[in-house]
Amino acid sequence: QQAYAACATCHGQNGEGNQALNAPKLSGLQAWYLERQLDYFKTGVRGGEGDSAGAMMAPMAMILDDAGVRNVSAYIASLPDDPAPVTIVDADIANGERIYDRNCQACHLPDGSGTWYTDAPALAGMSDWYFVTQIRNFRNKIRGDHPNDLYGEQMVSMATAMEGDEVEDVAAYLNTLK
Repeated sequence: QQAYAACATCHGQNGEGNQALNAPKLSGLQAWYLERQLDYFKTGVRGGEGDSAGAMMAPMAMILDDAGVRNVSAYIASLPDDPAPVTIVDADIANGERIYDRNCQACHLPDGSGTWYTDAPALAGMSDWYFVTQIRNFRNKIRGDHPNDLYGEQMVSMATAMEGDEVEDVAAYLNTLK
């Protein structure tokens, strides 16, 4: 909790996120996923060229040692996953469900809860603007193209399978999942 105080400045006291600061909602994410992302920021796997929001996160991750990464991740994972983020994406929910069922649910599960055994984080309850931004980052190889990103390559291929407004459609569908 003490280490999370620095995170709360952008991500909120309860991990609710703040779009104005490019800080996604963290509550509802699994500790194993948070640990991996913090390690990626620390080692330069995330936050590289073209990722201005990620570049802001990298020095914040650097203040944590390995135990700090584990502890802050465990604390964030213990936060209640409430309230749901404000939704800003308004798109074709039915098409988003079809795309999610075809491209996403095998790893992120039908309810969007994600699981460690497919290395897929929770998507249900995520900030929709962040989802859209990150899928575009994967599509443009701003994220997931680093040689040490062992899981990003999968997401690059999934992101490039979505065309046009399909990313927004999936985000709108995710907004319906609890």
